Amino acid sequence: MKGLHYFIAIIFVFTSCKSPEARHPISQTTGSFISKSVSKNKKLIKFEENLIKDYMINNSENNYIASKYGFWYYYVTKSQLEGERPKFGDILNFKYAISDFNNQSIYTEEELGNRIYNMEKEELFTGLREGLKLIKTGETIVCLFPSQKAFGFYGDENKIGANTPLICSITLNLITKNK
Repeated sequence: MKGLHYFIAIIFVFTSCKSPEARHPISQTTGSFISKSVSKNKKLIKFEENLIKDYMINNSENNYIASKYGFWYYYVTKSQLEGERPKFGDILNFKYAISDFNNQSIYTEEELGNRIYNMEKEELFTGLREGLKLIKTGETIVCLFPSQKAFGFYGDENKIGANTPLICSITLNLITKNK
């Protein structure tokens, strides 16, 4: 009888020590959300590229330059003198204005005022920060920014909506070199 108890105990131990089985997901992801998002973004990029190209065609009196940063720009005032462009840590005094591709002013230079900016050490929207790298003291450029170089998906939560490409005029007044 004692042997039977041992046998039952051993069977009970082996059958009750079964490891838990992995749970299977109720639904499986097909990647359709990601595919739709990619498709939507490709359409947005194509729309903005066409908008910028049309703007340049309709304003062909300007000499447009493709920046290495992913936007177009042209000089309104270009210095023929030797001079340095801003570098990391330099203090910049500049002014800028923002409009849309219908040439409707969003923010004027008067609204925004002169700005003091510590190059690459403070927050500015991407396109403005990169545009400042292209100019010397006394120069003015106009940049054509796709939305991802402007305020992107969120806008500025004030006058600029989501996914809005922008035109930005930038004038660099003064560079104080980093010591």
